[in-house]
Amino acid sequence: MSYQLNRRSFLGLSVAATAAAALAACAPTPPTKEATRILPTDPLIADYEIRRASTGKTVTQTLTPESFSTTLAGKKITTWGYNGNLVAPTLRGTAGDQLAVTVANKLTEGTSIHWHGLALRNNADGVPALTQEAAPAGKDYPYSFKLPHPGTYWYHSHVEMQRERALYGALVIEDPKETLKYDRDWVIVLDDWLDGVTGTPDEVLKELSQGMGSMGGMSHGGGNGGMVMGHMLMGASSDFLGGDAGDVAYPLHLFNGRDPGNPETFTAKAGERIRLRIINAAGDTAYRVGVPNQKLTLTHTDGFPVQHTDVDAVVLGMGERIDAILTVRDGYTPVLALAEGKAQMAYGLISTGTGAAPAMASLPKVLTGKVVDGGQLTADPSVNLPTKTPDRTHEVRLTGGMAKYDWGINGHRFDMAKPFENVFDIKAGERVEVKFVNDTEMWHPMHIHGHTFQVGATGARKDTVIVRPKQTVTVFFDADNPGQWLFHCHNAYHAERGMMGVFSYLT
Repeated sequence: MSYQLNRRSFLGLSVAATAAAALAACAPTPPTKEATRILPTDPLIADYEIRRASTGKTVTQTLTPESFSTTLAGKKITTWGYNGNLVAPTLRGTAGDQLAVTVANKLTEGTSIHWHGLALRNNADGVPALTQEAAPAGKDYPYSFKLPHPGTYWYHSHVEMQRERALYGALVIEDPKETLKYDRDWVIVLDDWLDGVTGTPDEVLKELSQGMGSMGGMSHGGGNGGMVMGHMLMGASSDFLGGDAGDVAYPLHLFNGRDPGNPETFTAKAGERIRLRIINAAGDTAYRVGVPNQKLTLTHTDGFPVQHTDVDAVVLGMGERIDAILTVRDGYTPVLALAEGKAQMAYGLISTGTGAAPAMASLPKVLTGKVVDGGQLTADPSVNLPTKTPDRTHEVRLTGGMAKYDWGINGHRFDMAKPFENVFDIKAGERVEVKFVNDTEMWHPMHIHGHTFQVGATGARKDTVIVRPKQTVTVFFDADNPGQWLFHCHNAYHAERGMMGVFSYLT
């Protein structure tokens, strides 16, 4: 996200004060006397946290963002990650537990953690210059909040292009009243990767920011499903996504931190029901996930239950999660994650200890049949929003394009130094209708912080939804979590170039 000015100013601040004092020091000031905004430091935030259900238990973890070296596809690279690994610790708790995480920042710049998909307290949301001060280089920063609802979630840095390295991990919140029957789960984190292989995320952003007309010589995509101009991918297309599949050429796609030449193997017994918890942590790539010649039963999207649906494959946009049940067959079962429109893949294997592992070259390059995305599913009746006429409607037009790489909302490129410019006001207790109107030629996975919404009247409960080119997706949420909440396209490069906004609670 675009925080250059704020991050530099944060680095010189003292961190001897408590996290609350740090928040007070950096909290934005309302731009006018007429609009009184409920800021992260408002006592109301703590009041709402006290009301949340509690188990009385605490889950603790230290996460250390740092530079480290590793090997991908036979090449030694240096990148950033948590605790010296491409695969960050999977955090697990139960709804109502207190999560207490210390960020021990060993980077040379500030960082933060956003807890993606959680309707948590506003001052723990992890957006520098809006909800907190960035954790300065060489210092610790505490996060502490109640886990509000069960499901499959994830956490990641919300500073500039840091997430495009390995600063992300899975967060699983168990349901104490779980009714889904399965033997165990397999957390799967998917990512598109180039850091240390063909360049850095910052180099890619700089190149993209010059616009399509500035690109140099064109070459064949080398398996990217299009033509490559520098780091830019041209001509990768997906009928499912409505056209252009992505902007960036990636040399690798990762399945739990492993490249396709070194797939992860999950051991199981024939007949077991495995709950796949699939997370798309990529910056620019949707993944089509499926098992050749076997159905997946989709049970949840973005943490919330849906009416069970058997499919041949499911497509996840960046930031989305899908839970699916797979019954294990004897031998080796490949779980494929095809980079939508990019003619590449990542994959993992389930093994019962018999047979031989299939070679990558023998795996299917396409998954057809019944293919859906999470936004096309129907919510389980238990999580439907109550019927209510909207109190407020916001039209959010997605604007910009590749020519100038000037992505924005309603023609405005977001500036984190002025977060309340062109803000979208709401008030506690309102039913809010949001119309995502895509005026661009590109698909966008739109994510709202601090809330879950319903897609249409009876669609899935989600926090991230695919909006295809020239289409409108209408979502509804209840304004039940006061504070200042970012929303944005979860294409990392689109967001960084301005496709962000703020839903701002007023008193």
